[in-house]
Amino acid sequence: MYDVIIIGAGPAGIFTALELIKLKTSKKVLIIEQGKKIENRTCPIEKTGKCLKCKPCCNITSGFSGAGAFSDGKLLSYHLSLYNENEDNFYLGGNDGSFIKQYLSTQEIKDLLKYTDDIYLDFGADKHLEGIDRRDEILELQRKAKKEDLNLIDIPLRHLGTEKAHVLYKKIEDFISEKVDIIYNTTVTDIVIKDGKTNGVLAKDLLTGDEKEYKAGKVIIAVGRKGAGWLEKLCKEHKIETRIGSVDIGIRYELPNKVMQQINELLYEGKVIAYPEPFKDKVRTFCQNPGGFVTTEVYDDGVTLVNGHSYKDRKSDNTNLAILVSHHFTYPFDKPIEYGENIAKNSNSIALGNIIVQRLGDIRRGKRTWKEELDNNSVRPTLKTAVAGDITYALGYRTMTDILEFIRKMDKVVEGFANPDNLLYAPEIKFYSNELIVDKNFETNIKGVYSIGDGGGLTTGLMMASASGVKMARILENK
Repeated sequence: MYDVIIIGAGPAGIFTALELIKLKTSKKVLIIEQGKKIENRTCPIEKTGKCLKCKPCCNITSGFSGAGAFSDGKLLSYHLSLYNENEDNFYLGGNDGSFIKQYLSTQEIKDLLKYTDDIYLDFGADKHLEGIDRRDEILELQRKAKKEDLNLIDIPLRHLGTEKAHVLYKKIEDFISEKVDIIYNTTVTDIVIKDGKTNGVLAKDLLTGDEKEYKAGKVIIAVGRKGAGWLEKLCKEHKIETRIGSVDIGIRYELPNKVMQQINELLYEGKVIAYPEPFKDKVRTFCQNPGGFVTTEVYDDGVTLVNGHSYKDRKSDNTNLAILVSHHFTYPFDKPIEYGENIAKNSNSIALGNIIVQRLGDIRRGKRTWKEELDNNSVRPTLKTAVAGDITYALGYRTMTDILEFIRKMDKVVEGFANPDNLLYAPEIKFYSNELIVDKNFETNIKGVYSIGDGGGLTTGLMMASASGVKMARILENK
């Protein structure tokens, strides 16, 4: 019997538990995590040269600290950004989530982010901030981008690096585990609901198959994007109210460090947003990794997606970044996750379960990329398991048109961004559940069931998910 059960040990769940501890709560807390302890999370691809589709779940997407923290650990310090001086343009990243717009004032969210940033610093986050020097050069680059209808956003960030993020989150894990119960390698199969309120959860041990019921009057759904599909099914089964969500579909782009040198040095990660003709869909860059490595991650049903990592000390000759197109659907279609999964499955099928890679120049010429061409390409792929092929067989015309027009515009700002030897990997997809409808306390229409973090559409990214956890704990302690 617990007072609070948290589903998911990503940043949202972790910071809920952390803040409850800091508040000296008397509540008995349980965290249920599908993956492993952080010290046991290792991806075999670097040793084996191929994705082994780890069981019971992918070590990249699941486990303590979640998917984003495990990749490269970028902590965006929104509260310090000069861009935020204009409150109407307070940028959250990603889909610019509803968290700030519907629930908190600009000042409250800045204070919350400052508090969250200080916690990361206490646990050993790098004190150095990228993107706060050479302001005149940054502003000039922004003006240059604006001429091409590109919005270059400067947000200072702390880069932990994949290996350093492990160290930081291990400290948090050790601290939390002394105060709350954490169960690993366990998936929540259902939330127990009776007479419109929760009484706990049913959870299955993925190693033994044993299923148990854990009782609690408050259940916090803190799953990340990895849990979006699970959450969507749960909402339909229990009639938890949602709005039609979105899915971001695109590619991972890899090009030489020397091409991206200016943005890498000025900002480390340049976030660019555009609405290119003819469709005017939102296209954005995401998760830029200077000197980084393209990698894979496995979702439910063995779906393999592309992603990117960057280490603090180990570097490649390339920069990789995502170029994503936001797909928003309207009634009557309400299955954005299924739409994205079908694209991923088709792409995986073409590459026999792997990621597809294609030269930009070959896409322009209307042909596939062959292995021999890839072997002789000036940009050497850092994901060695990617299969040379044709990504346009899987990604739709509208998505590809958006991406190619975006690359064309970027080339006028960053010379060489549209070099024919640059590489496109597919698919990169960011899943969000249909957005859960919650009240000011983040409570759903089911009494005692709350939703925070990325999976339920409330936030986007490490810092915002972490901040939502802090706020959730304060709400719980005051109820």
